[in-house]
Amino acid sequence: MQHLDLANAVRGFNRFYTRQIGLLGQGYLDSPFTLAEVRVLYELAHRDAPTAAEIGKALGLDAGYLSRMLRSFQNRGFLARKASQKDARQSHLWLTKKGRAWFAALEATSAAGVSKMIEHLSPAEQNRLIGAMGTIESLLGEQAESTTPKTPYLLRAHQPGDMGWVIHRHGVLYAEEYGWDERFEALVAQIAAEFIQKLDSKRERCWIAEKDGAIVGSVFLVKKSDRVAKLRLLLVEPSARGLGIGASLVDECVRFARQAGYGKITLWTQSNLDGARHIYRKAGFRVAQRKRHQSFGHKLTGETWELSLSGPASAKVV
Repeated sequence: MQHLDLANAVRGFNRFYTRQIGLLGQGYLDSPFTLAEVRVLYELAHRDAPTAAEIGKALGLDAGYLSRMLRSFQNRGFLARKASQKDARQSHLWLTKKGRAWFAALEATSAAGVSKMIEHLSPAEQNRLIGAMGTIESLLGEQAESTTPKTPYLLRAHQPGDMGWVIHRHGVLYAEEYGWDERFEALVAQIAAEFIQKLDSKRERCWIAEKDGAIVGSVFLVKKSDRVAKLRLLLVEPSARGLGIGASLVDECVRFARQAGYGKITLWTQSNLDGARHIYRKAGFRVAQRKRHQSFGHKLTGETWELSLSGPASAKVV
């Protein structure tokens, strides 16, 4: 293909896609915000009390332009600041309750728009779409500096047959790695069955991680109460560990929980599951309770971890 033909094809795709996702109006998704402002709001909502410098580097924004934008957010009551203890010239930033509410509404509108755009596609066609978008990002990203690491995997919603995989792999892996007996597999089967039978799709979700066409991980977020969500059944295959899949799965739970209006996420894990505990700690969860118990053929120390979704990220424990 000639360079001119390629350029025209890329420009044609850009025109098509900007129409599809509603970038041609006065404000993004009929909001009072520009696309750049929404991207900054996204970084504030998904980063752990970042500085302006970190956001500017991530998005490639001019410092003066970003400063004016942040000042506007603060004037609206969307943004809170706290001076950095390491560098007095920097401030840590986070969204206020009002800011989180506005961003959650934007996220919901965006998610609804995307859902409507792809609702006519079959699960197989949706996976083709995700793969095609990943190819575009990968190929163009090779020529452009990016602060986002490449992720040679995809996260998707659950499909028929996935619960069987979740139950089987939890049973096998926990037996191999920790010596847990079949009663753990039975517990996983109970959790998976209850998820399917009582699923509230607006407030509950399962994510399945795939790499090279094979399932390599899973996580669930379920409703515990109107204000509290519960993270369950985080698993990453040994062959896929070290790629950031576990962290991405937990990040999706946190993002969805904020969007769904939860005020807190809780989870139950064991003190000897070092890999999972490391992921939870990095995501901002803290240990709220420890209790010894006898389960799955072993003496264990169960831990309840919590993450508050109001205010800046919770303090991390060591």
